[in-house]
Amino acid sequence: MLRILAAFIFFTRLPFWKLAEVPAEYFKNIVSRWALVGWFTAGLMVIVLYAGSLILPAGVALALAMITRLLITGCLHEDGLADFFDGFGGGTSRERILAIMKDSHIGSYGVIGLICYFGLYYLLLSNLPIELAGCAILAGDPYSKGVAGMIINRLPYARKEEEAKSKTVYSRMTTGEYLFSLICLLVPLYWLPEPVYFLAGLLPVATWYMLTALMNKKIQGYTGDCCGATFLLCELSFYLGIAVIYTTTL
Repeated sequence: MLRILAAFIFFTRLPFWKLAEVPAEYFKNIVSRWALVGWFTAGLMVIVLYAGSLILPAGVALALAMITRLLITGCLHEDGLADFFDGFGGGTSRERILAIMKDSHIGSYGVIGLICYFGLYYLLLSNLPIELAGCAILAGDPYSKGVAGMIINRLPYARKEEEAKSKTVYSRMTTGEYLFSLICLLVPLYWLPEPVYFLAGLLPVATWYMLTALMNKKIQGYTGDCCGATFLLCELSFYLGIAVIYTTTL
């Protein structure tokens, strides 16, 4: 239970730390619980989405749902995405990419990347029926976090532990942790209304593979920023798949 609590403390900004004191070493194993945290963040988003749509236009309700997750997570993943775009967009060597990603200032690649990300996220979901959009979020958030979390099993950490922003280097998943993560990422797919939408799950896997191949080539590993960026881009590809399936099956 302490490892699950550690995941909620790390991946959200809600005061879960008040429930119990968690030893620092437990934070090394939180990635296998990332998808479980996605059940929580996705659930709150959909509550806001559905409740908001009762009194507001659907587009406004979706915007409020998006803001809800930003507030819950403290923009943790979006910060990683901006740093990822800055580093891989502006860096020409391994050392330079890592230095740029560690810089707290945002550059032009990061700004443009976030604009494109939020624009696509909003457009993809706002053009779905609100019931399908809600089901897509309930499935896409935890599924994409689970897929992205597998990065720690494929790549080594690219920095020394003392150079990590969070001062924590994740441990590779044990067999039990891998199975736990797999269950947590697959079960939410059953929120999808029809089995054909399961096909959308192939795109995050392809996105994960291409991103991890790029990271391996450029920096011979991953960083915390890479984890956040991989999650958001996997999730975006999942919604793209949902939108394509919905449009082609009308």
